Amino acid sequence: MTNTKFIVKLNRVGAHGPQYVIEMGSSIKTTSERRLALAMGKYTAQDAIDSMLSARCTGELIPIKIPT
Repeated sequence: MTNTKFIVKLNRVGAHGPQYVIEMGSSIKTTSERRLALAMGKYTAQDAIDSMLSARCTGELIPIKIPT
């Protein structure tokens, strides 16, 4: 059986490549390495995207399968 989690991929204008969310708290921290990305539930990931939306940043949910 597998469980579906989501990671948040951010595309920022002027950045060299995509960024992934690694930590959420008072501020959201990002990294360019996908393997370090925080796997979270769909609603938490959507909240992270909504809080970071701006004219310079677009977010995308990437589903990943986690075996249980």
